[in-house]
Amino acid sequence: MTVREITRHLEELAPLLYAEDFDNVGLLVGDPDQQVSGILVTLDTLENVVDEAIDKKLNLIVSFHPIIFTGLKKLTGKTYVERVVMKALANKIAIYSMHTALDNSIIGVNAKICEVLGVFSPKILIPKAQTIKKLTTYVPKKNADELKESLFQAGAGTIGNYSNCSFSSDGTGSFMAGENSNPTLGEIGKTHFEEETQINVTFDSAKEIDVLNALFKNHPYEEVAYEVITLDNTNQNIGMGMVGEIEKEMDETEFFSMLKEKMNASVIRHSQLLGKKVKKVAVLGGSGAFAIPIAKQKGADVLITADIKYHEFYEAEGKIVICDIGHYETEQFTKNLLVDFLTEKIPNFAIALSESITNPIKYF
Repeated sequence: MTVREITRHLEELAPLLYAEDFDNVGLLVGDPDQQVSGILVTLDTLENVVDEAIDKKLNLIVSFHPIIFTGLKKLTGKTYVERVVMKALANKIAIYSMHTALDNSIIGVNAKICEVLGVFSPKILIPKAQTIKKLTTYVPKKNADELKESLFQAGAGTIGNYSNCSFSSDGTGSFMAGENSNPTLGEIGKTHFEEETQINVTFDSAKEIDVLNALFKNHPYEEVAYEVITLDNTNQNIGMGMVGEIEKEMDETEFFSMLKEKMNASVIRHSQLLGKKVKKVAVLGGSGAFAIPIAKQKGADVLITADIKYHEFYEAEGKIVICDIGHYETEQFTKNLLVDFLTEKIPNFAIALSESITNPIKYF
């Protein structure tokens, strides 16, 4: 398989359009048409990870964090980033990063944290804006059902747990074919009136290319009249963080013990304990201080995240317990998630979980 073919599978899990604007995701190093001998999955791509890929004869590294985050102006080997890129290029190793695209996936980073902690029926904590689009098109009545079915097959018309969702209305369309046209209906130079159906379907923005390809391929007209607009509706299936409940409520200290054990956390930095039971749990892998107001609003008893600054702990305001367990600790199981996903998609292929520990933070 080529790098391109493998990354298409990864983009089913986390379309690159899900990534935040500041991020740098996708293929960062290498040739998309290179044949892949095997895949090494890691949280961070460091020099020792590239060495591991070389030793194991694996030439595609799938990394959560991007090794290239800001622009590179030169490659001299002066920084660890430059050395990683140079070594990867010298050994024809491709590097692909997922980062916030996977953060925003409903089956991504935060779903894995919920799985590890036993948080059931989790929902997106902060739905991502402007990820729902609507297509409106017009088609002869006799072709409407066939066209709708092709749009459904391409991914349009899915709303939450419902599929094949659309709205149609009938009316009369008019057009006059020009001299160089090849009209399906009507005659050149004459205004034609046709009983048509207006079809409206919504779709995930990541499906836009597939939906439009289905429209153009299956619409009978030479020129297709259509509109695509971005909606302000919140998308409950894409976004940062998750919130749900644990099976049995716990005392705060009991919950902390469980949290440290299951997340392999050496220490928990936390806001003031409230002397309340813990039942509703919010999680956000990586730096998650921005989620504090939403977690409070949604009634979470605790928020598990990382990189909380001194003054940000005050934002708990006696309404929630903020737990900072470490950046690496919140994201460590992402590697397992990716290995499991790739193994299911491309069985009997060399896929390895990196043995390198890339956490830069040590505890005394």
